[in-house]
Amino acid sequence: MPVADKIQEINDTVKAIANFIQNDETVRPDFQEYIKTVGGNKQGALNFQAACFNYIFERRLGETYKSIPAIYLEKADLSATDKKIVKGIDKAVSSVFEIKKILKNGFEFYNIINEKSYTVTSLIKMTNFRGLGSGQYVVARIMNFEKETYLLEISGVLPTTRRDDAYRFSVAKIIQNPEIVYLDNPEKQEEIEEDIKEVYDKFMEFFGVEEVITTNKHADELIGVFNDYAEDGVKADYKKLIEEPETYKYFNVSEFNNSYDNFLENSLGGFSSHKETYDVGIIYDKDLGMYAVPFWGTFNKIFESENPADIENYDKCILYFLTNDKFSANLIKRAAKKHKNFLPVVNGLKKTDYTLKELLEKYKARYLEQKIYSSTTVLYKSKAFSSTLGLIEEEEEKPKLPEGIDLSKIGRNDPCPCGSGKKFKKCHGA
Repeated sequence: MPVADKIQEINDTVKAIANFIQNDETVRPDFQEYIKTVGGNKQGALNFQAACFNYIFERRLGETYKSIPAIYLEKADLSATDKKIVKGIDKAVSSVFEIKKILKNGFEFYNIINEKSYTVTSLIKMTNFRGLGSGQYVVARIMNFEKETYLLEISGVLPTTRRDDAYRFSVAKIIQNPEIVYLDNPEKQEEIEEDIKEVYDKFMEFFGVEEVITTNKHADELIGVFNDYAEDGVKADYKKLIEEPETYKYFNVSEFNNSYDNFLENSLGGFSSHKETYDVGIIYDKDLGMYAVPFWGTFNKIFESENPADIENYDKCILYFLTNDKFSANLIKRAAKKHKNFLPVVNGLKKTDYTLKELLEKYKARYLEQKIYSSTTVLYKSKAFSSTLGLIEEEEEKPKLPEGIDLSKIGRNDPCPCGSGKKFKKCHGA
């Protein structure tokens, strides 16, 4: 099929999905509510179109969290070609790209997040992109169809002078969806898998078990002590950092409700800055990497108790673990394996009769469809994160080093001679 025909087919399919969300009796009410929420019906046709795009690509409906393209695929009578296009749209990637070159019918992009270069064909005339140039950064969505890459939309543009913001936004997207780092990049995925195997062995050498429980007040330091061991082989005494909360209970942690304005800094700021005290599980999944899981101890106490209701907000805690998209299917499997009453308690709460497989298909389908490594593990192997972490550290005011200091004679784990209180490797030796 000629490229021009492919472009027309893709555009027609996108329009058909846009028409579907406005007319389907199941989807329409949710879409109308969404439009009211984002104000897309009051800001002109262009903003309505942008709202439609966001809804189609980002919205998931029902307890199984099905995507809009997947729902459309189930309901519409489509040709084989249209089905391929819808599947391509469903797997479209939203990322942050650096424009390397402007082409006659598209762009050469460098994907900051998955560290790959792409030649993309635009679905609309290039005259719509006047003002864009090499070196600028765009938030764009691309899709693959019949071995070609197509540009579905550009939703944001940053000038070359705002490189730092582009990288910060990239890291925020990685924290939200770690799989985009290795999506369409098998070399990066292999690198991550090798790292997971190596660090798992070190985790077991250090702790002797796959999971430990402490409070959020010590979790950051405990992870830091382990990271020092993973990097340098220096095994510090960590037992003083293992502390159970006074009471195992579940509650809403206000710091988890982040807007983008503070999302990255809060995510990197750690647990210790949070006002309330709660338990955190430091878990190493030998397949997916290391997790720091709030309320993991509380979640397990529910199934260890003779009366689950004795754990404050036990019902909300169970729903938190089932519906939170950051918690993998493997975590649920881990809990079910440890506790014979896991399914009876969950089914009793939900008034259902699910098998474990059915429960995972309902709440963790995304993790069954693809391998999603922990965001902590993925960040360690991300160049965007390394760059951004450097930017954040540069913005911190560090005390100046005394004159005449020979840095080559300072050990990585020695106190930094600037007097910051940090280890040298975490300060001027970074």
